[in-house]
Formats: sequence, C-alpha cells, structure tokens
Amino acid sequence: MASDIQERIKKLIIDRRLPSGASLPTEPELMALLGVSRNSVREALKALQAMGIVEIRHGFGTYVGPMSVAPMIEGLTFRTVAGHYRGEDSLLQLLELREAVETGLIARLAGRVPATDLAELDALIERMEREAADGEVAAETDRAFHATLYRGLGNLLLGEVLEAFWDAFHNVRTDLVDVPQDPKVTCRQHREILDAVRSGDVIRAEQAIREHFGNIRTRLGSPASTDLPNHAYDK
Repeated sequence: MASDIQERIKKLIIDRRLPSGASLPTEPELMALLGVSRNSVREALKALQAMGIVEIRHGFGTYVGPMSVAPMIEGLTFRTVAGHYRGEDSLLQLLELREAVETGLIARLAGRVPATDLAELDALIERMEREAADGEVAAETDRAFHATLYRGLGNLLLGEVLEAFWDAFHNVRTDLVDVPQDPKVTCRQHREILDAVRSGDVIRAEQAIREHFGNIRTRLGSPASTDLPNHAYDK
C-alpha cells in the first residue's frame, strides 16, 4: 500500500510536469486525490523525501525535491564501507566501475574538447604541478580536472553520476586506507590524458586513462589494515 502511494505521487509529479521546487498538492488534497488516509500520505511523503524526490518544509508545504544523486552516493559509500569490513575488495570494485565509465567516454572527447575547456585543463595541470612541488596534489584539483574534461559532452546526468563515483570513492578511500602517491606521477598522467585528447588520438587517450587508473589500482593493492574503528562511516 505504501509503495503504491509513493508511485502514484511520483506519477502525479510526472503527469503535471512539475520541476524541482514546484509546490505539491496539500495533504488534504493528496488524501482526496489518492483516496487514502492522512497517515498514509505522510508515510509516503517521508519515504519520497528520503529519496530526494520531494522536500517537506514544515509550516510551508511539500515541494518537488532536487532529485539529486545524493542517495546514490550515500548507498555507494555505505556499500563500500560495509564490504570492506566483510573483507571484500569493495573499494577496488568501486574504482573499476568509475574506470569503466571514464574509459568508455574518453574516445568521444578525443579532438573534440572546446578550446576554452582545453585552456582551463592546462591551467588545472599547472596548478597540479605547483601543488606537487609542495608535496601533494589537492583532491579538489584532480576532481576539477575530470569534471572539466567531460563537461563538453553536455550530459548533465553523466556529470552527476561521475560526481557520485568521485564522492563515494574519495570519501571511502579517506576513511579506510592511506593510499601513498607520487604527486609528480599524478601530474604526468593527467598531462598525458590532456595531450592525447588534444591531439585527437583515441587509442592514446584510452591508454592514458587506463594507465592513470592502473596506477591507482596498484596503490590500492598496498597492504592496508581492516582493523579500523567502527566509526569510519560516521560523517
């Protein structure tokens, strides 16, 4: 019953073509529309809020939610942490999932990245080089590089999914393992990716992406203790 009410509210949002932030019918209106009790409506709305589909603003009403991939990030993060404590290679599995997505996309970018984005990518690598000279490439610089690289594809959902993979992987990696890295290698690999994409060489671009992720995979293979405090998932 509860699942059915949730589906009917989602159908209402779709049928009325309501965008994020749009006001939903009031509880009494939903009760009349759906022919169910107030408690049933409230339970359904709470479940939909947990999924980011609706947003309940107490004292103001209920609105269409942001429909972000935040629940996906949370699910990926939790699954990876739980798998890690069961002795599974869950962090490696998450890395391989992200690698598969990026390797599949890089061929579409070769020779097609706009000049403005290429200039921004050059600037990001220069920033990496400055950071490497100080001992460590900042995670946000690395993140900005990958986000800018795929921005030209113009796929907003793709951008959100890649962000989800990034957040889940790096949140969990920070909590679970201390992965050593050579910042100069990080810079060189990102420069190779950019040079390959700029030249339009698809095979070289795919090899550069694989080398980059292969390096991360190798570092994840370094011994890491699983005897960590149980609050690793607390954030």
